[in-house]
Parts: sequence; C-alpha cells; structure tokens
Amino acid sequence: MNLSWQWSRLEELSALQWHEVGVLRQTVFVVEQACPYPDLDQLDPVSLHLLGRDEAGQLQACLRLVPAGMKFDAPSIGRVVTSAQARGTGAGKALMLEGLAEHRRRYPGQPNRIAGQLYLRGFYESLGFVPFSDIYLEDDIEHINMAWMPAH
Repeated sequence: MNLSWQWSRLEELSALQWHEVGVLRQTVFVVEQACPYPDLDQLDPVSLHLLGRDEAGQLQACLRLVPAGMKFDAPSIGRVVTSAQARGTGAGKALMLEGLAEHRRRYPGQPNRIAGQLYLRGFYESLGFVPFSDIYLEDDIEHINMAWMPAH
C-alpha cells in the first residue's frame, strides 16, 4: 500500500483530520482489542502526529512522536496504528520507518523508547528496537519497553 505522509502538531490538524485519527485509534485500540481506556490523553497536544493516507485520501495509518521527558527520558513513538485494510501490506513498517526518520531529523543521536505490545515484539525488533524491561500489563494487554538507537 502506497501512503502519503503528513506530519502535524495537534493544533495544525483540522477538526475533521483529528476526528479521523480518533476514529482509527478507537477502532483498533478500544474496539478491536476490547480494551476500554483513555486513548486521547495529555500527550497528544505536545506530540507530533504522523498521518498516512492512501491514494483515495483515506487515513490508513498514524502514530505520534512524543518529546523526551513526557513518557520516557528519551523521545518516544507511540499510538502506532494501521487500519484493518492496511495490515499485511507493509504499511506498518513504512509508518515506523517514516516515524524513525523524523526522529533522526529532530533528535539526532538520541534513542527512541517505546512501550510496545508484546505480540509486536518481533516487528519492533526487525526495526532495531531492543527490549529493556520485563513484560508488564498495561490496560490488561502485555507490553514490553524497547529502545532504538540511530546508526552513526
């Protein structure tokens, strides 16, 4: 799936664009994963948001890049999500590669730390992330903290 990318701060997104993000995140994180939790949180206003749209302009993937000191001591990619129709097309990998490229531009030489869902550990390891915590439950879903260092 070929996606076009848009980086924006929350205040730069229109109400309709932010609604699309909320619908996608709730569809996956709350409905599909049967996990009622406050998806929209205090990190959204301080983060950069990456939106990936298909050729028809439909939102298929998004993530946020959280500054250091807000979730971890380093910048953090989070709320990584792809639509059901984008899964298995390489869209998730493309999304993360774009997220890591922006991380390199904004935070050269700094690590990125994530709280990844355990079932995606192999996916994140394929991108160079390394676990640095034990497995823990967050909202009744197994997670593991992982770190990524940019190549020099």
